[in-house]
Amino acid sequence: MRLFAAVLPPESALGPLGDVVDRLPDADGLRWTGRDGWHLTLAFYGEVPEESVPELEERLGRAAARTPEFALALRGGGQFGGRALWAGVSGDTSTLGRLAERAEAAGRRAGLPGEHRRYRPHLTLARSRHAFDFGPYAEALDPFEGPAWTVSELALVRSNLPTSGVPGERPRYEKVAAWPLAAPR
Repeated sequence: MRLFAAVLPPESALGPLGDVVDRLPDADGLRWTGRDGWHLTLAFYGEVPEESVPELEERLGRAAARTPEFALALRGGGQFGGRALWAGVSGDTSTLGRLAERAEAAGRRAGLPGEHRRYRPHLTLARSRHAFDFGPYAEALDPFEGPAWTVSELALVRSNLPTSGVPGERPRYEKVAAWPLAAPR
């Protein structure tokens, strides 16, 4: 199964962002992510053999237990190389970064290759297969400041890629497990 570790923002954080995104113009070639799939990826594991899942889950549980709850908010936006539009994150991003490092390490220790990139917290809103000028979209998102929420769990999410070939079909995300973060100190 195709898995990743993530923080799943609550509807109270996603709703105001959705109101802003709903006002952005659509354009040919843009693939918008569905609001029900909005998340902050911490570590991407790719295709994980069934027999590796229990060890990954055990290690993610330990990572969550070592990380205190923390506050985040969705804020602003930007683009990755004309291929993706994203919403940014503010708040305790240092703890978010540590949680991402721990989630990546959990995958490595469970024997999964993973992606080893510098962590840049973001929530992907749209993608384009071809270079696209997301500048006006990022500018429209720039003043956005969503409400803060307390991150209280680490989730393991399964990505179910489209198989029908129907244009516009989106991946479906399914939370398969979650662990509470440590109580604040």
